[in-house]
Amino acid sequence: MIHLNIGSNLTSIYGSKFDNIAIAINLLIKIKLKIVKISNYYETPSYPNRSYPNFANIGLLCSYDLGYKKLFKEISLIEKKLGRKKSQKNDPRICDIDIIDFNSSVHKDKNVELPHPRAHIRNFVLYPIKEIDPNWTHPIIKIKVDKLISQLAQKSRIEITRLTKSVII
Repeated sequence: MIHLNIGSNLTSIYGSKFDNIAIAINLLIKIKLKIVKISNYYETPSYPNRSYPNFANIGLLCSYDLGYKKLFKEISLIEKKLGRKKSQKNDPRICDIDIIDFNSSVHKDKNVELPHPRAHIRNFVLYPIKEIDPNWTHPIIKIKVDKLISQLAQKSRIEITRLTKSVII
């Protein structure tokens, strides 16, 4: 299975950060991504600059038949369509779609690193995965999601809020 994470902390011409995420999901469906499960929204402060708006993130458990390179290319087009522009690392953004895990593949080139190199230390990635795929194990370090969450700093574990708001697609 494939894990994607979608985040937003800015409004766009399409609406709120929640609208941006819902539109991104609909665009992913149009490229023949098959969604199995969608997590609730999770909210976290912006890092490292907490004066930026909070992020909303969701996790997707899905499948895709055309390979990770094609998916990466399609994701880039979707982000641009929603209005994402090149910016500094950790700046606010309209839409950020990350491939976290692609069928447990391990790969690294100039464009894509699988699994995502920081997936195991990001609360906004791990909590949605725990919700939609509680038996997930990191493909390289072979640690289950519950253990990875327990290894997060306490601050990271308490700074994330599962929202009751669900994605409407």
